[in-house]
Amino acid sequence: MIEDFDVGAAWHVAAPYAFLAGLRARTPVFKSEHLGAYVLTRYADVRAAYSDPRRFSSRGSLTISRSLTRATRDKLGEHGSFLSSFVANVDPPDHTRLRRSVSKAFTPRAVAAMEQDFRRLNEDLLDRLAPRGHADFVTDLGHEPSIKLTARFIGVPEADEAFVQARVKDWFQLFLSPQPPERQLELAGGFLTYLDYVDRLVAARAKDPQDDFTSLMTSLIGDELTHREVVELISTILLGGNDTVPNQLGNAVLRLLREGVWPVPPALVANAVEECMRIDGASLGSFRYAAEDVTLHGVTIPRAALVLLSTDSAGHDESVFPDPERFVIDRPNASEHLVFGYGIHFCVGAALGRLQLRTALEVLGRRLPRLRLAPGQDITYRRSIVGRGLTSLLVEW
Repeated sequence: MIEDFDVGAAWHVAAPYAFLAGLRARTPVFKSEHLGAYVLTRYADVRAAYSDPRRFSSRGSLTISRSLTRATRDKLGEHGSFLSSFVANVDPPDHTRLRRSVSKAFTPRAVAAMEQDFRRLNEDLLDRLAPRGHADFVTDLGHEPSIKLTARFIGVPEADEAFVQARVKDWFQLFLSPQPPERQLELAGGFLTYLDYVDRLVAARAKDPQDDFTSLMTSLIGDELTHREVVELISTILLGGNDTVPNQLGNAVLRLLREGVWPVPPALVANAVEECMRIDGASLGSFRYAAEDVTLHGVTIPRAALVLLSTDSAGHDESVFPDPERFVIDRPNASEHLVFGYGIHFCVGAALGRLQLRTALEVLGRRLPRLRLAPGQDITYRRSIVGRGLTSLLVEW
């Protein structure tokens, strides 16, 4: 039933796929009253919408402030529209300008250079934890290397890593996860503290440039970028490294252990990463606004309506991925998933994310070949309208 479409519900984050298959077959485009948005569920429609910024606008699509109370909006002030200048939240020509600037830091050479750093961070962590024989993968193993690599890339001092991780979690919960009114106000305070920190980091690099992303972007202020655009770029990349990539790694490890394919043979690691993203994506989809009336499958999406492009459903579309609920480690077209988006909004950090996932699985597989799930645990996911991440994953070796 369409009425059951609730992307924030625990069951929907954990295992919505039979439900989504029914929607793809019977109502591929529908209005979700719960979400306040139209939903596209078929792969072809989701990809076409990503490819058509003229009809499906990104402008303001990440600004989920509509879920905030008046008191929270008042507390946030001008920052209630956070991400309004972020590259994934604008259309051309602003998008073209922003992406050109950000891409300067994500050249193939720069991304490749980070591989050894990331490998060493994973090795160092396992040097400390391997003798224990057990861990919570989410809190002990999955996050630290990515957090540290991202901090170094951005230019966050090591002493500030824990602060940044906590504050990034605040802003994710505030803008991208349903929260009660009292909790919203609490998170808003942490978010404003975080923005002040990034502001001061940008100011420090303007006076004393270093070899990091913040310095590179700060050097473009006035010519290519505004101060706010730089702050939002930094903030969102910190989210990816502190949250999205570690969540995807946790999802992948759970899947691989459940499927009995641990450790992954080195030659299959890269494709295993793609299949894990397809079947258990850390991103559930992206929002757009209809820039004009759009009719699909007999349903007219009115101009200015909010639209969810369900990459979660698209990754399980049987017309593109045969037998989609089966994990196929060498699936030939696994990389055609849409977790990183598509077209002009294909994630600029996709190559780095893939590198991190591949490297982590290689190191973990070699160092912990007997990794297994601890018995007797309940697997739970945090509630979010756009992301899938485990709250805990107890493992032994």
